[in-house]
Amino acid sequence: MRARQDVPKGGYEWIVRAYRVFAWLSLCLVLAGNAKGQEADLVAHEWGTFTSIAGNAGTAVQWYPWAVPSDLPKFVEHFQSSNFKPNLSGTIRMETPVLYFYSPREARVSVHVSFSKGLITEWYPHVTRYTPSGNARSVSFNEREADGSVTWDSIELRPGDESSLLREKEESRYYAARATASTPVQVSSPAGPQQEKFLFYRGVSWESSPVTARLLDNGSVHIENVTGEPLARLFLFERRGNAAGFRVVSELGERATLEMPVLKDSGAEATEAILSVLMEQGLHPDEARAMLDTWKDSWLEEGTRLLYVVPNSFVNRVLPLSISPAPREVTRVFIGRLELVSMKTRTEIEQALAKGDETTLSRYNRFLEPMLQIILQRESDPLKAALIRRRLERPYLPLLAQAQIP
Repeated sequence: MRARQDVPKGGYEWIVRAYRVFAWLSLCLVLAGNAKGQEADLVAHEWGTFTSIAGNAGTAVQWYPWAVPSDLPKFVEHFQSSNFKPNLSGTIRMETPVLYFYSPREARVSVHVSFSKGLITEWYPHVTRYTPSGNARSVSFNEREADGSVTWDSIELRPGDESSLLREKEESRYYAARATASTPVQVSSPAGPQQEKFLFYRGVSWESSPVTARLLDNGSVHIENVTGEPLARLFLFERRGNAAGFRVVSELGERATLEMPVLKDSGAEATEAILSVLMEQGLHPDEARAMLDTWKDSWLEEGTRLLYVVPNSFVNRVLPLSISPAPREVTRVFIGRLELVSMKTRTEIEQALAKGDETTLSRYNRFLEPMLQIILQRESDPLKAALIRRRLERPYLPLLAQAQIP
């Protein structure tokens, strides 16, 4: 018979401890594997617009993007309150970024986004917290202001949720963004759960525009790309009444000079070209269509402007986004809009001022005041300059009257 080998003193305890450690490590690996699997199934897609106005030197000028009434539904929440209207002039208006999620199973995520040299002014659904959080009267918005931010904690992703989404009677460009196959989200708020197809926010900043554009004496436009990397696509678009035209540049490097486009169609060709670019940049077809339906009437309105794909390096620096747990894929597509005061725009505004033609002036909407300032800087005729100054005393009065603001 084989002799029994004695186990050293304390050996059984060591074996038990080793087993427990092994079991604990195995459990951690299983949990990590599950978490990794959940992240691997999660996808996030975002689109938005950065809007600026080029001054006479070509760089983005300060303007007041809140000068006209909001086009958002009343359920959208505002910084401090819906009556908050401090001196929110800036150089970039961040318009309607929407963040979609795609998940095959229920999940929870948290999102934090901040805006360099800026303030996030509107959002929906309800956010957990926002900064700065002080008294509205103490906010002084300028280039020294700390970055503003919003945070959504514990967002529920609810695949297949058929809950009806809040909708008011009045029309709003906000609703077009819902026409996608994205996973519905639900967020808790003091008033109860809020459902939506995306996370929405807007803001304004003192950051420099990624592109500058200077009008030359011969009527062409000298464009400079200051991002440090090529722009995937840039459009020079112009509309006068029912006639429109555009020129396109692919992979714009440091600079280019473009002649004004020939006005030959209604803008349908530009619409299809922009739609193709949005899909090329990674948006799903329904997302690209939702973005275009949201902004087409504004992008292709009266006047002259540049529309271009903003490089991701600029987007991630100016608008850093963090999602936890991290999705397998994050796609961010932002279109830059740089409004130009071309010679045709200047002539049209000056003639409208002389005739008291408010219908024509109203076509320039929220851009009218900065455009008048830009024109005034170059005006040598004292009578015309005096006319512009008088109009600057009430740049948005007709628009406010049309909106029937109480």
